[in-house]
Amino acid sequence: MSAIAEMVHHNSLGAEWKRIEILAQCLLEARSGREPVESLIQQLKDSQHQIEFLRKDKSVWDKLPLTDLSPLALDLLAVTYAPFSNPNVALMYQDLQQSSSIYPGLAFIYRLLALNEQEYHAAQRLLERDGALLMRGLLLIEGEGPLLQLKPHPAILPLITGLAQRPLQIPGAVLIKIPARWDELIIPASQLTMLKEYLLWIDHADKVVNEWGGRPAGGPIALFSGPSGTGKTFAASVIANQLGWLLYRVDLGSLISKYIGETEKNLNALFDAVQGQNILLQFDEVDALMGKRGEIKDARDRYANMEVSHLLSRIEQHQGPCILTTNLRKQIDPAFQRRFHFVMTFPRPEASDRLALWQCLLPQKAPLEPGLDLPQVAEAVALSGGEIRNAAYHAAILAAAQDSPITMQHITIGVWRVLQKNDGQTRSNQLRQLLQYLPQDIISGEPDE
Repeated sequence: MSAIAEMVHHNSLGAEWKRIEILAQCLLEARSGREPVESLIQQLKDSQHQIEFLRKDKSVWDKLPLTDLSPLALDLLAVTYAPFSNPNVALMYQDLQQSSSIYPGLAFIYRLLALNEQEYHAAQRLLERDGALLMRGLLLIEGEGPLLQLKPHPAILPLITGLAQRPLQIPGAVLIKIPARWDELIIPASQLTMLKEYLLWIDHADKVVNEWGGRPAGGPIALFSGPSGTGKTFAASVIANQLGWLLYRVDLGSLISKYIGETEKNLNALFDAVQGQNILLQFDEVDALMGKRGEIKDARDRYANMEVSHLLSRIEQHQGPCILTTNLRKQIDPAFQRRFHFVMTFPRPEASDRLALWQCLLPQKAPLEPGLDLPQVAEAVALSGGEIRNAAYHAAILAAAQDSPITMQHITIGVWRVLQKNDGQTRSNQLRQLLQYLPQDIISGEPDE
């Protein structure tokens, strides 16, 4: 958007904020038992005409992802975002709602916009979780019924108000940034093909649904299973980078509460925050929540099942990709697995894949000892991709500290440290043919068998 176009855009939106200010002034007068003065009524009429003209001819809202919304939907957006652009509106909202909140409640909006019964019910439908405003990620809601509050979406707020973009805060989730590429993803060819099909679901769902009349499938939802370090998060990063989207890892532990109703509330806040945004969600260690269900013995068991059902319901309703990961696929209830669009297994790498991983994960500019035998390293110890990454980095650090090329000894020490971390009591025979490169002082104190 050019500087002139941006100025026109925000000046036009200023007319929206001014109209809300006038409406709030009229409501304040009514609350005080006074009729609004004629000049205020005239300002409101003029403002209404100006808004109708701007929305129709200058397409002020078309600068934003809001096309095809009804006038009532635009009114709800204007009421929600006005206090963040016009301080007078913020102060009047506090007075009118008799609270410190500047988030408009549904009952308050009913009075502010002077809605009739039909319009009020239409507003309720727009604010349902599958309604246009939430599905497009245009605003957030909290509460329910007449006390439901409307809140601006942090990703949309800068576009509407011109305020600086703030990092998106998603409840229970953290941003993951891994510069992962397809050529660095070393997994079996069949799994690679399935990953690319998962990406096709994201890229072409709009055509299937909106052009071909297909039934919306949601998601897509994928379950990535496999031991730690086999590439599940790396694969998710590859997909996010290919899309140009953000990857957020969800910590289910931080969302689950012992208090009835709080878990559902937390999950709703999570999905509402990402709805309509270019975000890939990754839920880690879902086996802890989706384990095989046993006999229901008490109210807590019933509530736990309700939590899982609510999570799956929100994932299925979410119009965006979700990836669930587990180290223990067999622990997941088969009834849950049937609801996933893709189930992919990430196995521990074979020797040929381990060789490719060593070649990829050693620093590309690092000097290597002429006699460095990476095929022997890959064959000797069956490490996962994550373990090879750690061992390769450890070897590089040792070489850099000695200002020397990376040697078999450096590699072997790196592998040894990884094995030590895994089981705490590493035995020298685990190194197999690499044992000859391990210094004796490193082995000192460790059991031989």
